[in-house]
Amino acid sequence: MTEQKIIMITDFIEQKLRKEKELEYYIKELNELQTKINYLTHEVKLTNTIINMITSEQIYDITNSALTQDNLLVTTKESNNDGQSI
Repeated sequence: MTEQKIIMITDFIEQKLRKEKELEYYIKELNELQTKINYLTHEVKLTNTIINMITSEQIYDITNSALTQDNLLVTTKESNNDGQSI
């Protein structure tokens, strides 16, 4: 009967060690998943901000601004040349 108790205790110890190892694995996986979740949450917020800026037309139009600046330069040069071709 003593032998039967020893076997059961060793089984429980082995089972405990397996569960601890499994728990460590899942904790590590959970931490990695939480990091990924945080990264993706940040990316979604950034994307939503960009979409909101575009839909509310808060984006500074570089192309339009550059064309406007070029037109101002050409107009200014033409007026400085008194109608002479550039």
